[in-house]
Amino acid sequence: MLADGLKNLWNIDINDCPSDLSLKYKLAQAEYNVKNNLVDLDNVQPDTFGENGFKNPEELLGWLYENQPEEELVLSHGDFCLPNIFFDNDNISGYIDLGKTGIADKWCDIALCYRSLSDNYAGRYNGHAYSGVDASLLFQKIGVEPDWEKIRYYILLDELF
Repeated sequence: MLADGLKNLWNIDINDCPSDLSLKYKLAQAEYNVKNNLVDLDNVQPDTFGENGFKNPEELLGWLYENQPEEELVLSHGDFCLPNIFFDNDNISGYIDLGKTGIADKWCDIALCYRSLSDNYAGRYNGHAYSGVDASLLFQKIGVEPDWEKIRYYILLDELF
């Protein structure tokens, strides 16, 4: 169902979309967040900062600027994760949290959806893990090979919001 939701968004014509949320915009917003101490360090992936991660948000931001991927622009939800998608039986019935919706790289949606599937089913948020869930099936369902560099990039970028 999540794959269908992504494809539905990506099939919308973006030619007249007034909301450009491509990397140029997102990096400028991330820079603003870093410079104004708006990064919530209590709500990041465990390995983003620290011994095996980045020293601080400034270092992460520098890495993001230096490693920008080629964008595949679509209509992106911007925060395509489980709590923001409503389901009714076997269909998506709605989306919420659309403040980051606009023209952006489809890998942003893929990365945040993959992270959400992995974290939610592993029990990160509710303490209850589910067995037999394979988040990598998302790639098969949307018909793409995983681009782990882009997935990592967009998960890291999201850490600054």
